[in-house]
Amino acid sequence: MSDRPSYIREFMRGVLRDNPIFCLILGLCPTLAVTTSLENGLGMGIAVIFVLTGSNLIISILRWQIPAIVRIPSFIVVIATFVTVVDMTMAAFLPPLHRALGIYIPLITVNCIVLGRAEAYASRNPPALSVVDGLGIGMGFTLALVLIGSIRELLGTGMISFMGSTLLQINIEPAMLMILPPGAFFIIGLLMGLSNLIRNRKGG
Repeated sequence: MSDRPSYIREFMRGVLRDNPIFCLILGLCPTLAVTTSLENGLGMGIAVIFVLTGSNLIISILRWQIPAIVRIPSFIVVIATFVTVVDMTMAAFLPPLHRALGIYIPLITVNCIVLGRAEAYASRNPPALSVVDGLGIGMGFTLALVLIGSIRELLGTGMISFMGSTLLQINIEPAMLMILPPGAFFIIGLLMGLSNLIRNRKGG
């Protein structure tokens, strides 16, 4: 019971204080590419949660058995295994989402967030904490993708849809710029600024 608060702190650290996009400024390439809609952002986020949590667990379990000289290649093999599972599962059960995310699913293998957590955390901490770290960082990444994707989709199309259903619709003239790369930079920049403002007012 005494360890439970530390697990909660580790999880919330990944979601808030060390949010990959808004705080660590990592994973911006897939963020710019896939956040044209809420659905795409959520799909990519769930894929990253699975890969990050699974690879953190395996790498933490094997951390004493992996020679230092082949550390990074070994991490990539573990991560690539989980990415392959995600890729094949999504292709089989969610083909429209698989087509929408495209090359960015296989590229999770070399995503700096996943590799960074393997090197900086999973290889140096026990399995339970590594799983919590993966869940926290992955959830923080997913929430950021969903937020960015929702804003871009709403401003760019006038509505937010999910699985063929309209969740929200507003009567505005759609700004097509928002679903293009410049719109992604604009929204991410605004949200980063807001995140920094909130952290500064709370004293970090």
